[in-house]
Amino acid sequence: MHSPLAVIHSEAKIGVNVIIDPFSVIEKDVVIGDNCHIFPHVTILEGARIGSDCKIFPGAVIAGIPQDMKFAGEKTTAEIGNRTTIRECVTINRGTASKGKTIVGNDCLIMAYSHIAHDCVVKNNVIIGNTSQIAGEVEIDDYAIVSGGSLVHQFTRISKHVMIQGGSRVGKDIPPYTLIGREPISYCGINIVGLHRRGFTNSQIFLIQDIYRTLYTRGLNNSDALYAIETEYEPCEERDIILDFIKTSKRGIVKGSMDD
Repeated sequence: MHSPLAVIHSEAKIGVNVIIDPFSVIEKDVVIGDNCHIFPHVTILEGARIGSDCKIFPGAVIAGIPQDMKFAGEKTTAEIGNRTTIRECVTINRGTASKGKTIVGNDCLIMAYSHIAHDCVVKNNVIIGNTSQIAGEVEIDDYAIVSGGSLVHQFTRISKHVMIQGGSRVGKDIPPYTLIGREPISYCGINIVGLHRRGFTNSQIFLIQDIYRTLYTRGLNNSDALYAIETEYEPCEERDIILDFIKTSKRGIVKGSMDD
């Protein structure tokens, strides 16, 4: 059902069973999948690609042009997956020539007044808390939780199954499975509650804890810690994900709580 008080461009592609409430604006070159609900006063601009079963709440702006001085009007997109909820006054900018698209995956919850800048990649089942600000080209992996009021620096990587304390200033890469907090932010342990909710066994959780003890509490530098992890622990998915993330980090990983 499309309200007659909504403004919908004739070239926009709207799926079936889509509700578009009064005073929303849908520009051309927009695709909206089936069973979505676009609440009042939503602005969906050129280049938006929205999956099915999404809810977009009042005041949100999807696919605004990037806040990047290098942007020269190139054709780019902002792509939202299926079953994602975008709450009030969220802004999600489209990409630049750098990557060409900004991506928010499936089953995400982007809470009110948050901003996701150009060329970010937010994967599946991610929660971004109220008023969090995600700068350009940030990557956030599956099941990460960025609590309210957090500031995430450009190019930062946040790995999977991470929990970040509200109000954090994130300027270093956040390795997988971790609990991050304090000021300045540091490693506070692993995200035990989240891992249990995701079906990790006690033995998997113990292994992850032990690997991070090697990384953060044995007094080793990163190179020596990585060597110890590779040689002292049998290959497995959890070990390999941690090693790969740290080895490929360009900004460096967050410090341990003992490393002030």
